[in-house]
Amino acid sequence: MIRPTLLFICLTLCAAGAHAERADRDKPVNIEADRATADDAKQVHVFEGNVVLTQGTLVIKTDKLVVAQDNAGYQHGTATGGPNGLAYFKQKREGRDEYMEGVADRIEHNARSEKSEFFGHAWIKSGQDEVKGQYIIYDAKTDRYTVTNGPNGTVLPSGSQSQERVRAVIHPKNQTP
Repeated sequence: MIRPTLLFICLTLCAAGAHAERADRDKPVNIEADRATADDAKQVHVFEGNVVLTQGTLVIKTDKLVVAQDNAGYQHGTATGGPNGLAYFKQKREGRDEYMEGVADRIEHNARSEKSEFFGHAWIKSGQDEVKGQYIIYDAKTDRYTVTNGPNGTVLPSGSQSQERVRAVIHPKNQTP
């Protein structure tokens, strides 16, 4: 029961779900943690303490990973904390010699909506391009994302006390005619 749930969350927790290395799906899931608990009645699995999850090129490092399943069979995963207090992921992109990686205070993925959310100190890098904000949401159905400078998708006006700004670095792509 734990293996199928974790396999699903491994493949979808990171924002690059639609562009992840497909070969990773056939690789075994390896999880290290200081503690693991499973509540089959509530369909919740919790891994705590220096959690390191690997599957092929996918690596997730976090302090706590919680995977829950609803009555319809959809999973919801939450990774919190980890190295430097941030949840971290890295995975090779399909068909490219580049990786996608990111961090946040908390990363959540909802399989029903196919959306991943990055809360607090959110940063995602794909190849050489990167984006940073207090909140990032990625929709795998539409391959679109939104980044805001405030918590939980709020937008703080320029000149507010937070002085947070969304930041992006986008490198030119080599295109031959």
